[in-house]
Amino acid sequence: MIAPAPSSEKNEVVTKVVKDLRLEDKTALLSGRDFWSTAEVNGVPSMVLTDGPHGVRRQAGEADNLGIHGSLPATCFPPGTALGSSWDQELAEEVGQALGREARHLGVNVLLGPAVNIKRSPLCGRNFEYFSEDPLISGVLGAAWVRGVQSQGVGTSVKHFAANNQETDRMRISSDVDERTLREIYFPAFERVVQESKPTAVMCSYNRINGTYASENTWLLTDVLRKEWGFTGAVLSDWGAVSNRVAALKAGLDLEMPGSDGTTTAEIISAVKDGSLDTSFVDASAIRVAALQQLTAFEGGDTSAFDVDAHHALARRAAGGSIVLLRNENGTLPLQPGTRVAVLGEFAEKPRYQGGGSSHINPTRIDIPLEELRKNLGEDHVHYAPGYGVTGTEASSLLLEEATDLARRADVSIVFVGLDEKEESEGFDRTNLDLPADHVALIEAVAAVSNRTVVVLSNGGVVTLEPWHDDVDAILEGWALGQAGGGALADVLTGRTNPSGRLAETIPFRLNDTASFINFPGEAGHVRYGEGALVGYRYHETVDVPARYPFGHGLSYTTFTYSDLSVDVPGTDHATVHLTVTNAGDRAGADVVQIYVAAPKGPVRKPLRELRAFQKVTLEPGESRTLAFELDRRAFAHYDITDSRWAVTPGEYSIELGRSSHDIAARSAISLEGDAGRTAPLSLTSTVEEWFTHPVAGPLLIEGMTASMTEEQREAAEAMQDGLKMVYSMPMDQFAKFPGVTIPQEALEQLIHATREAPVG
Repeated sequence: MIAPAPSSEKNEVVTKVVKDLRLEDKTALLSGRDFWSTAEVNGVPSMVLTDGPHGVRRQAGEADNLGIHGSLPATCFPPGTALGSSWDQELAEEVGQALGREARHLGVNVLLGPAVNIKRSPLCGRNFEYFSEDPLISGVLGAAWVRGVQSQGVGTSVKHFAANNQETDRMRISSDVDERTLREIYFPAFERVVQESKPTAVMCSYNRINGTYASENTWLLTDVLRKEWGFTGAVLSDWGAVSNRVAALKAGLDLEMPGSDGTTTAEIISAVKDGSLDTSFVDASAIRVAALQQLTAFEGGDTSAFDVDAHHALARRAAGGSIVLLRNENGTLPLQPGTRVAVLGEFAEKPRYQGGGSSHINPTRIDIPLEELRKNLGEDHVHYAPGYGVTGTEASSLLLEEATDLARRADVSIVFVGLDEKEESEGFDRTNLDLPADHVALIEAVAAVSNRTVVVLSNGGVVTLEPWHDDVDAILEGWALGQAGGGALADVLTGRTNPSGRLAETIPFRLNDTASFINFPGEAGHVRYGEGALVGYRYHETVDVPARYPFGHGLSYTTFTYSDLSVDVPGTDHATVHLTVTNAGDRAGADVVQIYVAAPKGPVRKPLRELRAFQKVTLEPGESRTLAFELDRRAFAHYDITDSRWAVTPGEYSIELGRSSHDIAARSAISLEGDAGRTAPLSLTSTVEEWFTHPVAGPLLIEGMTASMTEEQREAAEAMQDGLKMVYSMPMDQFAKFPGVTIPQEALEQLIHATREAPVG
């Protein structure tokens, strides 16, 4: 087997430099020199790769990928769970630009991100890093993030490819998932980022996919990623994800990280010398690694300082645009000047602002929610009690008594609760959706005595809002918002920022209501993706399982109205959607316009509706804007595994304008020709039904079978047509051998050839 040739886009100088190297030097390029850097080889300098998606974790001393040792100060921007809820690609690109500037300052060539894995289960311990349960949001924001970082001359490594949706047994678990589900749910975000933003690298995941490690999966890394999607960059491993270095190299994995003290380098050299590995694999990967270094090299180095204050301000704006106002009864929020406020819960003083593990950032500063509220409302109007201890598991009667006494005397009580880093992190999954017991006890005690109660959540993954939801007046989903989250929360609570976040994942009533409940996290080394494409809101809407808050939900301090929905169909399989959105309220705000598509019944089961376009738009009071959305073929297609292609079912589609996946404001029906007239190719193992109903082969087959029959036999055959239904599911090559049938195989092969030569439609 010969490795695929390097892309013609690679610099000819790099190619020549690498090809002139000794085998030992080429192989040295394919494994890290140490934990965060690559080897320096004659003509190819070393480069530094480091985490992470929401900040630059540059370690100057002891190195690790678990967040144990410290790192140099950098801006901790909102993690993916928050940024995903912004639905704002321009904001994601801005954050990416800032990350690129900081990476250059800290001497980082490649920033390991974005993380675009799908939130298959709300229990995944690393959900705080991921954007959404929907591949469109993940892909659009991920592509914008890459554009931003790479605009600064810093490389990116989109991760973790692929089907890495849990932390339990992540180093060896086999994600057993059918190809249609991979193509429709778990691949599209990677595909969009690769094709739209051309990331310099892709990181393979730890897990196996249908039994084969991602690092050794030729279909994944070469057939799909390179040949189908046209990726020309380097493929690198997650840290420690390589099981068999020679097999991984053959599959298309270029760079193993971290280094292995020469062990795997020796394995590659040995395999070349004994003839089991062609040198073309070594050459191709070495050229790609060298090209990655060249693409991300800083001319003469770059030590220019970044603007710490400006980046903190951006982090605050990004956090403010990511907060989701879930509930706001009787206009409880925003807080009015002069309001007496009780701030309760230790997270108000010691905020939770990021996740644990490899992306743990050493922030340049931290906004404290309590301090920011006092700045906004005045020291005399804000009083505080901790209500619980961050290390406690049961409510303290003394702390509760202090908090409830304060709540009784306040106009509004704001309760800060959520999950601590020790409860959700890289490396392990959660076991439930519950808030800590002492946090729930605080909410219930305060709600029982307070005039009005506001709950502010701080969590990387969604939590259940039961049983206290109906007893409180307002709820802010504050996620893990990064270092400026405290200021952003104060801005939203006081109305300085109009909340505009929308849920990028469903909040269920209970864990049992989620699609992956019975198939997560798997057993005996395998996790079965039994829900198929019905992930998140696709499951809730299709199976009619109510959610506490649906995907796409989010309130504002103003009101948005929609009008003039229309859809043009200029072709057989695409459409253009037009509509007008108006800010009908009295304050400026941003809305997220969501376009869903509901497909007709077809050869495969489709979700009730799927998000196919969105746009965040900011409007002044009374302002209107007309928007246009282009829906291409993929917006209407499913992946046909029998024909290995994207197929569009002919029929009537519903274009739906939603305030969420459940709240549809307007609909417009359209008819698409799609793939009318196209039929799946026939084979000897196609069923009797597929053969006899085929528009070309069916009539020819019947004609051939009845040509030598008498009139009486033909009449008898026609009378027995309904009887064929008994054998409709039988493969034709078996049916053709039945006594009394006997269709020569040669005749079937001629018909197969005829259908290929004369396609229908």
